[in-house]
Amino acid sequence: MTDTYALAELQKESRMGGVGTENADRTIPRIDLSDFESRRAEITEELWTAATEIGFFQLVNHGIPQDQVDRVFAESARFFSLPDDTKARYPLAPGTNAGWEKLSQTRPSVGTPDQKESFQVTRPRMEGLWPDDTELAGFQDFVLGFEAQCWDLAMRVLSCFAEKLGFDRDFFARAHDPESAEYQSTLRLIHYLPVPEEQKGRPGVWRAGAHTDFDCLTLLFQRDGQGGLQVCPGRDADAQEWTPVTPSDDAITCNIGDMLMRWSDDRLLSNFHRVKLPGEGDYTGSRFSIPFFAQANRDVLIETPLGTYPPITAHDYLQERVRANYRKG
Repeated sequence: MTDTYALAELQKESRMGGVGTENADRTIPRIDLSDFESRRAEITEELWTAATEIGFFQLVNHGIPQDQVDRVFAESARFFSLPDDTKARYPLAPGTNAGWEKLSQTRPSVGTPDQKESFQVTRPRMEGLWPDDTELAGFQDFVLGFEAQCWDLAMRVLSCFAEKLGFDRDFFARAHDPESAEYQSTLRLIHYLPVPEEQKGRPGVWRAGAHTDFDCLTLLFQRDGQGGLQVCPGRDADAQEWTPVTPSDDAITCNIGDMLMRWSDDRLLSNFHRVKLPGEGDYTGSRFSIPFFAQANRDVLIETPLGTYPPITAHDYLQERVRANYRKG
């Protein structure tokens, strides 16, 4: 991706800082993954349609047991209930996607810090960043096991896109090899801070400002009743028509990221999304969400089937996206 492209993306994101309008009539497709192998062709077509037309979809019957999802949210709440000075012993270092941060992300779309804290898990970069068992017994082992389940599910979905793009079925699994020191997929525990009554709907402040994801595929786990996520498919971007995504304990909301959009010669769509502050009548307490970002290993070369873009390593690509779309507040 060229610097000119990056500048255009930055300018586009800056335009997304407005409130816009809600389009509640649009629905996000729900795709049933049950009997995956016997229904692979059918599921592949459903995924491809959702990814090329909207860029977002929800997965049900996805194979990650509900008790595992419930527990990872409980582990997340345990971590974020630690005192800030304890969490600060496990700090996020710039460029690592590993460790704890709070109120540190300022997006060009809004210019104010996202109202959240997060703990990011990137396997090869976690030395010294795990709370010990005296602080959170069993936390590390469970979170790593859950991350592995997310990787497996993401690779099943990506295997469908691989075949549609003319790659072999395991192409993206090799590109996201978790045994490699170059692995950079990330599981992120997020706590959106409670919103005081006087700040509800406050202009210019967002739990997460409008942005696209930099990765290949994002899996997002949410909780019933903890809403706020809105998506803006490409054809609605100029009008800023935002579609609310109803959170669900049993559905995983997925979106295509910038990396896969490039890898697909722009056939698969990476689109804007944000998390708004609660409005009148909305739940204002803590909001927890857990995304898994599947992004190719640092040394993997991204070469597009049709040659739309020049080859670039996943590391260099992500560095360009970060420079264009992220700054520290």
